[in-house]
Amino acid sequence: GPGEAPRRGPSLEDLFRGRSGAPGGGGGRGFGGGMPRLPQRPDGRSWLPAIAGGVALIWLGLTTAHMLGPKEQGIVVTLGKYSRTIGPGVSLTLPWPIESVTVRDVTSIQRNTIPEGEAEKLMLTSDQNLVDISYLVRWNINDLKLYTFQLADPEATVKEVAEAAMRASIAEVPLTDAMGGAGRALIEQNVRARMQAVLDTYRAGVLIQGVEIKKADPPQKVIDAFQKVTAAQQDAQREMSNAQAWAQQITARAQGDAAAFDKVYEQYKLAPEVTRRRMYYETMERVLSNNDKVIMAAPGVNSYLPLPELRKKAQAAPGAAPAEGGN
Repeated sequence: GPGEAPRRGPSLEDLFRGRSGAPGGGGGRGFGGGMPRLPQRPDGRSWLPAIAGGVALIWLGLTTAHMLGPKEQGIVVTLGKYSRTIGPGVSLTLPWPIESVTVRDVTSIQRNTIPEGEAEKLMLTSDQNLVDISYLVRWNINDLKLYTFQLADPEATVKEVAEAAMRASIAEVPLTDAMGGAGRALIEQNVRARMQAVLDTYRAGVLIQGVEIKKADPPQKVIDAFQKVTAAQQDAQREMSNAQAWAQQITARAQGDAAAFDKVYEQYKLAPEVTRRRMYYETMERVLSNNDKVIMAAPGVNSYLPLPELRKKAQAAPGAAPAEGGN
């Protein structure tokens, strides 16, 4: 009516109180039964400030204190910008999101096998042959700041640099050196040096510990033919070795004969006629000892010498003498 006081809208407290006390509230749940109320402290105050303070303390403890292991380092970023690097032990920072810490293992050796699995990685040697290479690269983080911010994907960069360095080193050696022996060790040293030089140029913060070639074989499609060629080369090498050994024997024999001739010649100079006759007799003895018949054309000498018959008689004579003595 005209004399009534103006009506005011219900406050938020009135709404909650009204809903909690409304009939059919269903025990004070949902919009039909009111909002659940937190239990009160003994002094009648709410637990909400204490809960909020506890959450704040936990948040501060988790985001300000950092325990790093002996092999770890951490990058501290303040509002998205690099601030500092922290080492092993306990370190304190401002709470997140003001400062955040990224922790990485910088001491352990990382190992990358190229290619992964049983894939084929063909490379060209200096003598225009293809070789299937599989190798292992060992590296670790040398500068965590550079490793984190300088490259988008440091691990992928290490693999790409390793492949480029390996191709360059394989292209400098022939197939035989690439497949084994001292040539393989030289390739590993060259690859490591090339990789380190390139990564230092990139400021990657990576230290290459070593490169190890695990496999260096001909391509799978031609491996049978390559094995046949290798077998033929080994046969040729064996024949060459035998020929060299035979040549050394012949040379040694010729040198011995020359030395003997020099000795004979020294004796010949002292007594030419005697030496000449002795050489003649020795030569005739060596020649006639292997002949069954000898025909001589000399005056007053029987032209036929039955050497086999003479030998038989000479061998039979010693056996006949004891028989006669027994009779």
